Amino acid sequence: MLREGQFALDLLLPLDREAGRLHRQIEQGLRDAIRAGRLVPGTALPSTRSVARELGVSRGVVTEAYAQLVAEGYLVARQGAPTRVAEAPEPSAPGGRASRRPSPAPYDLMPGRPDLAAFPRDQWLAATRRALRRMPDAALGYPDARGTPELRDALTAYLGRARAVAPDPERTVVCSGVTQGIVLIARVLHERGERAIAVEDPGFHLHRWSLERAGLEPVGVPVDEDGLDVGALAATGARAVLVTPAHQMPTGVVLSPERRAALIAWADAVDGLIVEDDYDAEYRFDRGPVGALQGLAPERVVYAGSASKSFAHGLRLGWLVLPERLATAVAVERLALDGGAPVLGQRARAAGLARGDLDRHLRRTRREYRFYAGRRCSPRSPSTRRAPRSPASRRGCTRCPPARRRGRGGAAQRAGAAGVAVQGLGALRVTSTGRPGSCWATRTSRSRRSPAPSRPWAPWPGPEPWRRRRTAVQGR
Repeated sequence: MLREGQFALDLLLPLDREAGRLHRQIEQGLRDAIRAGRLVPGTALPSTRSVARELGVSRGVVTEAYAQLVAEGYLVARQGAPTRVAEAPEPSAPGGRASRRPSPAPYDLMPGRPDLAAFPRDQWLAATRRALRRMPDAALGYPDARGTPELRDALTAYLGRARAVAPDPERTVVCSGVTQGIVLIARVLHERGERAIAVEDPGFHLHRWSLERAGLEPVGVPVDEDGLDVGALAATGARAVLVTPAHQMPTGVVLSPERRAALIAWADAVDGLIVEDDYDAEYRFDRGPVGALQGLAPERVVYAGSASKSFAHGLRLGWLVLPERLATAVAVERLALDGGAPVLGQRARAAGLARGDLDRHLRRTRREYRFYAGRRCSPRSPSTRRAPRSPASRRGCTRCPPARRRGRGGAAQRAGAAGVAVQGLGALRVTSTGRPGSCWATRTSRSRRSPAPSRPWAPWPGPEPWRRRRTAVQGR
C-alpha cells in the first residue's frame, strides 16, 4: 500500500495490450485500488513519466488516465505537487480501511501512565547521536542476547546506588519491558517443571495473561495494607511468586518490613523464587525510598525493572537481574525469542545513565508529580468511600457507590461516559470478591490537559486542569 511520502513505482496495474485502450485499463486499475482501500486518501502517486516508464507506455496514456480520475473526484492534482488520492468516505472493503484509534477521554486517569509530554526528547536525541558517533562498526552486528556490555555496566552502577540492588552485569539481561522479562522467566520455570505461580490479588492483568500463555497457572494471593499476605501464599503450595513490593499495583501499598522478612523466609523454606516487579518505585512523596527486595536475597529474588514509568512505555526497554541458577537459561530464552534488543537504543540509554540524564529527569518529574499529587480529587458525597491512603500518593483507589438506577453500568463505565478514563478494579482481580453493587476505581494524579467534561459524573468530580503551560514540541 502506498502512503504519503512514498513514491514507489509498483502500482500493481496489470495491462492487456491486446485489449486496447490502455488509458482505460489504467483508470480502472487505479479506480478499483481506491475503492478497495489499497490506495488510502492522501496517498501520493508516482509521476506520469515514472508510471509510463514502468508500464512501457507513452506518457500521454498515463496523463489521460490521471486527468479522467481527477475529473471523477478520485484524484487531486495541484501544480508543483504530486497527484494524490482525494479524501473520500470509508472504503467499502473492510480489509483496506486505515486503522482508527478511539478518541481519548478528556481526562485520562488510567493507572501506570507517565506524563508523556515530559519525555526528555532533547536529552534522548543527544544521547542517541552521541552513541551513534562513538559506536564501532562491529557493534552493528548481531548483539549479545543479554544486552550490550555498556548498558549492563551502567545499570549495575545505577541500580546499586539508587535501588539497593546487588547487581552483576554477567547476570543482567536486557529485555523489551518487564512483561517480556516475566515471560522469559515463566518459560524457564515451566521447562523446570513448575506449573503454577502465585500473583497478587488484585494485580496487573496483563502479567497474569502472559504467565498463562507461558504455561503457568496464576494463583491469586490477597493483598492488605501491609502488602502480600505471606500466610495465604504459603497455603497455595506454589514455589514461585510475582510481587510489586515497592508499590503494589494497583492499591499502591508498600510491602511492610515484617512481610519482606516473611517472604524471604518462605522462599528459603520451599526453595522458591520471588519475581520482584519494581513497579513505579521512582516516585514516592510522603516517605523515603524503599530499597529493592533483591538486595536482601540475591539468590532468591529476580529483580525486574523498566523505563516505562520513568520515561515512556514506547521505549520497550527493561532489565532483569537474575540469580546465578537462572541467568544462563533466561539468556538462552532471550536469544531464542528474538536474538536480543536493538543495539542503538541500549547504547543511548547507557550514555544517558552515565551522564546523569535519568537523575535530572526524575528530579524534574518528581516536582511536577508532587504538585499534582497534592491536588487529588475529593468526594462530593459521603457515600464515596476510600481505601486506606497509600504512601504512593501519586495514585490510589476509591470505592464508588452502586448506580441508583439499573442499566447504568459500573463506576468505570459511568466515568467513561462522562469523559473520565479510570480503571475498574474488577478487571485486575484474580477472583471475584467485590461487594455486589460496589466498584473500585483506580485513580492517578495526572491527566491530559483538555476541556472539562460538560457533566461530571457524581459523586466523583473530574480533576482540576493543568495549571502550567507546556511548550508544544513540533517537528519531532
